[in-house]
Amino acid sequence: MTPPGIKDVAARAGVSVGTVSNVLNRPYLVSTTTRARVQSAIDALGFVRNEAARHLRAGQSRTLAYVLLDAGNPFFTDVARGMEQVASEQDLAVFLCNSAENARREDDYLDLLLEQRMRGVLITPVNLANERLAALPARGVPVVLVDSAGDENKHCSVGVDDVEGGDLAVSHLLEQGHRNIAFLGGPLSIPQVRDRQAGARRALDRAGAPHSALTVLETSALNVAEGQRAGQRLLGLPGSRRPTAVFCANDLLALGLLQEMTTQGVPVPDEVAIVGFDDIEFAAAAAVPLTSVRQPREALGRRAVELLLEEEEADGDHEHRSIKFSPELVVRASSMSQRSTRRRRPTR
Repeated sequence: MTPPGIKDVAARAGVSVGTVSNVLNRPYLVSTTTRARVQSAIDALGFVRNEAARHLRAGQSRTLAYVLLDAGNPFFTDVARGMEQVASEQDLAVFLCNSAENARREDDYLDLLLEQRMRGVLITPVNLANERLAALPARGVPVVLVDSAGDENKHCSVGVDDVEGGDLAVSHLLEQGHRNIAFLGGPLSIPQVRDRQAGARRALDRAGAPHSALTVLETSALNVAEGQRAGQRLLGLPGSRRPTAVFCANDLLALGLLQEMTTQGVPVPDEVAIVGFDDIEFAAAAAVPLTSVRQPREALGRRAVELLLEEEEADGDHEHRSIKFSPELVVRASSMSQRSTRRRRPTR
């Protein structure tokens, strides 16, 4: 059954379509008696105005979109929660799209969002060089990169200093006496993964340790299952080559690795120390509480929406900015057995 439209309301109330439109959009132009008659018709028919169509006709949507990297990772849903806090204050909604770390799926979403004329697009990109990202602002749709840094001449961005975060993690492991450390993460096409690995190497350089002290175990995704499989690969190495500590590119990998070590009876941290990245809620609740590099997840989301709205309001007279938050190392039992503490290296 076709839902009632504005013409049906006009016919029932005995007025013109223009009068019904005025009641809905400019009620001060219509007499009290006529407004009451139109409202009675609306109630009787169960008419619901099509807000999406109205805003598209006006050239402005009330919907933002966030193309996130992995809906299965609580980090990104926490970021989205921060976005919603600011969006709701502006009477806007946030539509979530999961690229699932798949470049083709990301392309499909960006094409769809352009067709739907979103108010703006927030994205944690699989591919920073994606030409579709440049096409959106050219069509009047502002874009903000989230948890990623791009070309400031093209987009605003908000994120954490991932190089510093990788440095914090590996510096901590070096301080605990580890000299054979693994970096677990991938695909390396993801900028955050590359930057966190670069931070790990920076820590080695500062300590005078050779790059050979870092074993890179690349994964095909950043999830628990890949962490478990990496644990099996790690345990398959000869004892003399097996790292005594692992820095994981995110907490899901770290939790999968921890689960595999527990299943195989390998004590953490006595035989293998583990450090994650993101400090999601599950990190502290793990069987062996996980040391992790904390990102201010909701703050990232809030600031991203603020940047997007600032760009929209500037109406072309806008200077792109890249905002970086400082990471924080939260030390727990997975990397050292003493009581958990928090450490934060001053920004250099």
